[in-house]
Amino acid sequence: MRRPGEVLQRLVNAVTGNSGEAATKICIQMTPLPPAAMKWRKGLRGVTGVVLCIVGFVMARATPYRETSVIIRAAGCPLVTDVIDRGDDDVRGYVVLLHGLSANKKIMNYLARGFAAQNLRVFVADLPGHGRTPGPFSFERAETCTEALVRELAARRAIDPKRTILAGHSMGGAIAIRAGARLGIAGVIAVSPAPMQAAHGVPVDMLPYTNPPPLPPHTLAISAALEPLGIREITRDLVYGGRWRDEQIFVRPTGHACQRALRPACGACFAGVERGDAEISGEFNTPSAAPLFGGLAGLAGILLLAGPFVRETLGMPNEGSRSANEAAAPDRHHMPAELATIPAFRVLLEVAAVSFATVALLRFWNPLSFVRLYNGGYFASFLLIAGVAILLIHRKSLRASWPAEIKAVLFASFAAFALHLLATAWFDATLAEAWLSWARWARFPALFVAAFAYLFGEELLLGPVASRGRQARVWLALAVRAIAFVALLFGIFVLHSGAILVILLALYLALFFLFQRLGMDIVRQETGSPIAAALFGAILLAGFCLVIFPVT
Repeated sequence: MRRPGEVLQRLVNAVTGNSGEAATKICIQMTPLPPAAMKWRKGLRGVTGVVLCIVGFVMARATPYRETSVIIRAAGCPLVTDVIDRGDDDVRGYVVLLHGLSANKKIMNYLARGFAAQNLRVFVADLPGHGRTPGPFSFERAETCTEALVRELAARRAIDPKRTILAGHSMGGAIAIRAGARLGIAGVIAVSPAPMQAAHGVPVDMLPYTNPPPLPPHTLAISAALEPLGIREITRDLVYGGRWRDEQIFVRPTGHACQRALRPACGACFAGVERGDAEISGEFNTPSAAPLFGGLAGLAGILLLAGPFVRETLGMPNEGSRSANEAAAPDRHHMPAELATIPAFRVLLEVAAVSFATVALLRFWNPLSFVRLYNGGYFASFLLIAGVAILLIHRKSLRASWPAEIKAVLFASFAAFALHLLATAWFDATLAEAWLSWARWARFPALFVAAFAYLFGEELLLGPVASRGRQARVWLALAVRAIAFVALLFGIFVLHSGAILVILLALYLALFFLFQRLGMDIVRQETGSPIAAALFGAILLAGFCLVIFPVT
């Protein structure tokens, strides 16, 4: 029997080749997952995704309320409007509900159904440039069209102004306060109203409106406890600062603002209208959250199906069917010498320098302002200038990436468009109006070019998947985008760019960038082509921008 030391020495000699004896080869075979088990796992993932989509759709579409859509033309504003009630023709009152900046009427469904549960008829419209209402959007036009909508509804006797609440969130809350002061309605509910005065750290260039009017009677102002930038304090000043009336209330909920404040809101706004007391009679029932959970469940199902769909579309087997070596380095045969790995610290320094220089340049020149999307042209110009700068810095790697395999480019494009259409169709049916109109699609080419320039440069900086590893590559990509976001914040607060949607949509941008990056890495891993990966990501990013930025 050999001693342990001899066994260890033989292993070392076998590896180093220093043994005087014949070299002994040691091979450790990585056993791949059996085909049957792999197919079972893929099948389970597919079935789970489909079931989540079906169950989510049923949950999201089920509603006990009567909901109809109409187009109300008021003073040249063709506002696409949903009318929601319990189905009773004899209602106790009316609510005109307004959404915030970059939102739409479907996002307000939960609050609208909460009002409808009190036997109120709710009119919730897409403001100009949002959802299905055509542009152009401006803050002034949104206010004008809202006032025209209320007057038109009153002229048609669809509402009784003395039994009508004008309610809104964020920008819609500010509009409700401003228009409500002139309309003679029963009351106003402003949920986290947009600031209308420069105070508490909010600069004047970030205000959608200025010169707030005296608050109308029976006003309820709701502000969340953790709102940033002093917005909560500005709301408090608006209510208490020299314009206080007995009917005006300031609420600072610690939880869900709309849900907790809905009952006192209805009571305060109808005080003296029904029975002269301060609260609507009857139990208050919050609407079901099943539609929200259904929409999220279906979205989770789509995400489960997205990865296998992209791999199958690209004509590559699932990574579990390849050997360990192939999975670790799928694009090694497509790695020219010019595409050498760039150290991470250099990547971050380059992106920081380019991003801050781009923001400084945008103060004087916005090449894509003609796109006419609120803050969208600025964002696209940032992507275009920063992307072109990175590509010029790494022009040798740029030349080495051409030509791209036509099959990979075409299939990556098809996969991106299919995922965009699937995701927007799902959101449009459940959570938010995301299906693009032809007016928005007309802006796609300019956004696509800008997004492709930036993402192609990002792919060159990240290098091949095999050279850095998938997880490290994802984290580096997210760090690169975080630096770009900081540069955009610098432009907002220091250079006064006015691109406030970058802040308001930060959470949605972060979630989108995470899943988009994972999808791009699948394309890069399966095809080995930075062009195909950038093309895939650019189509998704351009489509996302068309959904979230209002048309001006």
